[in-house]
Amino acid sequence: MPIRLYNTLTKSKGAFTPLDAKNVRMYVCGPTVYDFAHIGNARPAIVFDVLFRLLRREYGDGHVTYVRNITDVDDKINARAAERGISIRDLTEETAKIYFEDVAALGCLEPSITPRATEHIAQMIALIEQLIAAGHAYEAEGHVLFDVSSKADYGKLANRSLKEMVAGARVEVAPYKKGPMDFVLWKPSDVSTPGWASPWGRGRPGWHIECSAMAGQYLGETFDIHGGGIDLMFPHHENEIAQSEGAHHNHPLAQVWMHNGFLQVEGEKMAKSAGNFFTIRELLADWPGEVLRFNMLRTHYRQPIDFTFAGLRESWKMLERWYAVTEPLVDPAPDSGFFEALADDLNTPAAIVSLHQARDMALAGGLGFLGFSNVQLKIATKVAAVDEAEIARAIEARKAARAAKNFAESDRIRDELLAKGIVLKDGPGGTTWEVKR
Repeated sequence: MPIRLYNTLTKSKGAFTPLDAKNVRMYVCGPTVYDFAHIGNARPAIVFDVLFRLLRREYGDGHVTYVRNITDVDDKINARAAERGISIRDLTEETAKIYFEDVAALGCLEPSITPRATEHIAQMIALIEQLIAAGHAYEAEGHVLFDVSSKADYGKLANRSLKEMVAGARVEVAPYKKGPMDFVLWKPSDVSTPGWASPWGRGRPGWHIECSAMAGQYLGETFDIHGGGIDLMFPHHENEIAQSEGAHHNHPLAQVWMHNGFLQVEGEKMAKSAGNFFTIRELLADWPGEVLRFNMLRTHYRQPIDFTFAGLRESWKMLERWYAVTEPLVDPAPDSGFFEALADDLNTPAAIVSLHQARDMALAGGLGFLGFSNVQLKIATKVAAVDEAEIARAIEARKAARAAKNFAESDRIRDELLAKGIVLKDGPGGTTWEVKR
């Protein structure tokens, strides 16, 4: 079935034709692992998981390569590690592990490759050297910067001229920059900051060069699809294009650029100051992952989404009704209307509507294809038959394990209680618990 996708670069929807049908290649920007991922981070994970599933159905499981990176070198990481008094490596390992657990709970498949930035410094240095040789980058006071004026079509993804971007952007003012929009490819590191040897001295990469290097390493100079949130379109994705094309003789980085829309919470921009900032982990404590996933898919990925608790309750009720007539979830081919909707630029709302009219088996197949299993929901709706004394003993055992830094045992106790429908919540006053419904 032909797949049609909206391309942010061309501002149009068209037929998707892979460069190589035996190796369809997709790159999606992953998290910067300095803190728990928030619910906005969940949206691209879910959206591009559905696309991954659709591409595998169309071209075969073994013929799709999905790369989603981990950014584990960043100034935010350095600051958070110092704030918590732990090593940068411990922080990034802990936070990455939590991210993997969270997106798995949302029903997402593992990508084909999950590269870490710190393991690809050599590729970044090589790419920067290519840019300098091509006249697109320059060294200044231990920094290497991309010369935006050297790329005549800079701004083509955001569809803005350089003058418009300078006027509307918050740019770092530095005396060593030739132009206000020039961005850092490499910057010096002091003794307290992670750094690697380079031709320009000990330093670390800028954020944008990381994705260009990792995408190029695993997918080649030009690949099929590059995805991420709309907030990354400028400057991150714009700069990725400039870097990669500048180093690779103007060969396009990706054929199709896809961006999911912004997420609001209860009609307002999500912000800690507004009291509406939620991490995936916080929400998973009260809501099954399948409900969070379904709630996301009820809105088309390119549209803004208003994430509300009323919507979550509605999604939960809908899933419960469907699961009541589709147990166990099997995976036959659903009716053609379902896949026609998905093939039309991932129109998940239309696909869900088609499931309303589907026969039981088609409904089950559609839910299975979208990543639902009904296992999480059954756990969530089960009231645990555990007495309070037993829970108290388990909490004390977990507290002792954490004091002894036996985090594997601590996690085991937490997960064992969760499987029984008991959610633990750690706070300043200690650990409390509640029944997950």
